[in-house]
Amino acid sequence: MRNTANVGLFRKRKGITLRTAHAKGNATGDFSQAAGSGEQAALRQLQLVRERLADSKAEDIVVIDIAGKSALGDHMVVASGRSNRHVAAICDHLISEIKDAGFGVPRVEGLATGDWVLIDAGDVIIHIFRPEIREFYNIEKMWQTPEIEDGKLH
Repeated sequence: MRNTANVGLFRKRKGITLRTAHAKGNATGDFSQAAGSGEQAALRQLQLVRERLADSKAEDIVVIDIAGKSALGDHMVVASGRSNRHVAAICDHLISEIKDAGFGVPRVEGLATGDWVLIDAGDVIIHIFRPEIREFYNIEKMWQTPEIEDGKLH
């Protein structure tokens, strides 16, 4: 016999941790529904991120469309700061702007060191690096691989 109470609890936990649930509009996490849902909200969020990165003097800003390639989000943004302090300042400014715009509270990793900061804003995933760390990991290359044609193995 199946315990339906545990199934409901599992679904609730799943909705909080998976970003795909947010995109479908049924997440119960930190992200606000006030910003809207769907493709238009993702584009508004991407525009906000691009503008705020430019305002903060982030360098080498690259936007990668990951919709359909990953369930993590619709867009990935990669940028550089000149130093640990610059990376941290860019991220602090961006996090505040995302909250103030009604997109919820993004999840942040790496802010204490300022070498590589990951900001998960739901529809947009942002990576801010120091230049040498960005060059070492080169995540743009990994995500910008060419599409493989259907049926072609080699």
